[in-house]
Amino acid sequence: MTPAHGPDTADTSVVSAVVEFRGGSAMIPASRDVVHGFVTRLSERGLDLTDAFLDAARLVASELVTNALRHAPGPCRLELTLVDDRVEIAVSDTAEAFPTFLPRDPVRVGRHGLEIVTRLCGEVITKPHATGKTVYARLPLV
Repeated sequence: MTPAHGPDTADTSVVSAVVEFRGGSAMIPASRDVVHGFVTRLSERGLDLTDAFLDAARLVASELVTNALRHAPGPCRLELTLVDDRVEIAVSDTAEAFPTFLPRDPVRVGRHGLEIVTRLCGEVITKPHATGKTVYARLPLV
């Protein structure tokens, strides 16, 4: 994994982290590590975040990165940004196809990632770009 830029942008009031992944299954646990470091930075800035928030953020990021690994050729990018009272978790990949939301099915084995992400974040937004798409999920801090 290669950081795209430093942890903070030029605006010191914005807290963000961006990591470019080249591919491979190691990017899934690495995404959880990136989230852990990001949440630690938020805590150092005075935000009182629970272990449940950290667990949810790690789960959302790893589910989105897993989808990128499974459904898109090439690298992906993980970006975490504090936006008001939420953390935006955005994963960009090289696939043009949007994620498929399957109906809830408790007997289906697997393919529940977007269902989990949507349940935790309330909404998931996908936007196309010139080289693929970005999936955005905003996780409330509380």
